[in-house]
Amino acid sequence: MPSFPPLLRSPPFPRADPAEAAVSRRVPGPMSETSPERIDALFAAIRDARIGGPSWAAPTGFGPVTAVLRPASAVEAERMLDALTTPEAASPLLVLPSAKWARHAAWKLRGRGVAVAIGEVDPWPLLAGGAVWHVHGDDEMAALACIAGTRLRIHTPGRFGDDATPPEERARLVARDLLGATRYRNPFTGKSCAAEEAIALLALWRETIDANHRIAVAAGIAWWKRREIERFLWAPRRAPLRFTTATRPAIEAARAAGAGIAVWPSRLPEGFREEAAREGVPLVRVEDGFVRSVGLGSNLFPPFSVAVDRRGIHYDPSRASDLEHLLETAAFPEALIERARSLEAFIVKAGISKYGGAAAHRFPERDAARRLVLVPGQVEDDMSVLLGGGGLASNLTLLERVRALEPDAEIWFRPHPDVDAGHRRGAVPDEDALRHADRVVRGGGMAQLLDLVDGVHVLTSLTGFEALLRGRDVTTHGVPFYAGWGVTRDLGAVPERRTRRLTVHELVAGVLILYPRYLDPVTFLPCPAELLVSRLAGQVRPKATWLTTLRRLQGRLTSR
Repeated sequence: MPSFPPLLRSPPFPRADPAEAAVSRRVPGPMSETSPERIDALFAAIRDARIGGPSWAAPTGFGPVTAVLRPASAVEAERMLDALTTPEAASPLLVLPSAKWARHAAWKLRGRGVAVAIGEVDPWPLLAGGAVWHVHGDDEMAALACIAGTRLRIHTPGRFGDDATPPEERARLVARDLLGATRYRNPFTGKSCAAEEAIALLALWRETIDANHRIAVAAGIAWWKRREIERFLWAPRRAPLRFTTATRPAIEAARAAGAGIAVWPSRLPEGFREEAAREGVPLVRVEDGFVRSVGLGSNLFPPFSVAVDRRGIHYDPSRASDLEHLLETAAFPEALIERARSLEAFIVKAGISKYGGAAAHRFPERDAARRLVLVPGQVEDDMSVLLGGGGLASNLTLLERVRALEPDAEIWFRPHPDVDAGHRRGAVPDEDALRHADRVVRGGGMAQLLDLVDGVHVLTSLTGFEALLRGRDVTTHGVPFYAGWGVTRDLGAVPERRTRRLTVHELVAGVLILYPRYLDPVTFLPCPAELLVSRLAGQVRPKATWLTTLRRLQGRLTSR
């Protein structure tokens, strides 16, 4: 009996164990009783996600196609061509496996005006294009054509019936293959899961890979984080993703591939943006995500979350970003809001912040009779400060402004950990800070500190967003990505583009679920937000290396 791969299967992620990454496996057996309503819902979810078969592969690149032929042999290819009707024969596409006979058949049949694609191609653009599919009865494309509602001709009987099989019976055969002959698993836990859960994960992977097909080269990526960035940006390409620091090679490689360049904005050579614009090459900006990892980026711990933005970048309010567009226009259905509520509750309970959790710490006693305000320090030459600070870039000036606005409050100033580690600009001597603040607090996790305070004043710091999750009032002096949506008091010049009023739950759904990408630090597979925060809560940590150890020592020497 021939062995067939599961219809819903994982992409071939690089450097990932296929058995560990698998979301399904073939297990012959009878299908348990399943309602027609569930089958219809599964088919609809597969159609919406455009998954099944090699859906991660690149499109064929051909224009409109009237018929798609998927023969199992050269003889069957000839039979399919002879069976084409006049409209189908206008522009047929022959999709052949990477087999020896296929090469010979391709050479022979191209002379008959047939376009030929050899190897795996994404079937969904062809399924949605109105073409008639000519297949073998064992071909998984018969199942996908049934799910997609595409016209179908089966030339040789097989597991999905023959050409005379009624549509209702073919749908039953497809459902039996999906639910009776296949078992599904969560690749992050190894445990069994429902088909619906596997479909949701495959949909996430499909969406990410689709976007990555439009990236040919990466520029300005620090060498110590390239392995993780390559995983975030993986797609099957003619050549592996190329990393470069030079302007012309990056632009020429992108133009040759008809794709864009992934860039780390703060590390681009001078004139790079302008030259790419002149050449018509799009830039895709990549930055750290909002729940990044355990360990500071300045200590060379790679990120497990990034933002990939085609319009701009979330910390630059001078132009719209993908995040701003999403928050302004996206629908937030109740199921997504429920995810956001659960994610908020988990983050708060587990004490997660941008750099993961932290060990328990004893902070000073607060004055119970006074309002307690936190002012988090920032890296003064950070891009978010330079672009979103509204001209204000000094931690000391921010403290002065907060004291003027909150004369009766108890104010705590917390220096930025990268500054305290000696890696970045923005240090304020304690004696200067204490002219405006009541205390300078260090150590412990930001989440634990936010649990103690009543309000937060920020320039553009992510701490303001983390404070919103915990129900604290937030005043913004610059223009962070979460300002202007109706949940903060904003003193900066918020762009007029931000017209929508959001709840904190909607903000969380956009900022933490829909916008960033996440990577599981255990399997190194792309994962949903909930999986990464659960790993961080479980204190899954990247291993310290000679590089991170040397970097910490360098920071200590610099700060001294």
